[in-house]
Amino acid sequence: MQLHQIGSTRQKKTQRIGRGGKRGSYSGRGVKGQASRSGRRLRPAERDLIIRLPKRRGFANKPKSAKAHIFNLGELSNALKLLKAKGPFALTVDVLKAAGLLPMRFRGEVKLLGDGEVSAALNVSGIKVSENARKKIVRAGGKVNE
Repeated sequence: MQLHQIGSTRQKKTQRIGRGGKRGSYSGRGVKGQASRSGRRLRPAERDLIIRLPKRRGFANKPKSAKAHIFNLGELSNALKLLKAKGPFALTVDVLKAAGLLPMRFRGEVKLLGDGEVSAALNVSGIKVSENARKKIVRAGGKVNE
């Protein structure tokens, strides 16, 4: 007989937490919280997404309106070789698309800012124009029709 056998013939067993498998005392569940309890019920993520959508008539997930594509007068005079024409030149969104300054599938607004100089008379239509750009276009002999 040895000292550790005095008092009890049977060794005390450890408490069985998270029984089954070879994953130790917590059985892969962690220590505390809802995930460690039996009968846990975690909320699905899809449900939270559905709850966040507003329940109103006519609501639709529409994309936000795109900001206007901005050009300066200096960029236009450098990029468009057509501006060297002598007569008044019509500047529209379609002309910008044809010159390769806008993508062909572009559907947003275009705005013209007054940074730079105008070398030819422009007849601008269908494009928003800042006040400074409007003064420079009119001074060069062009017109602005928004």
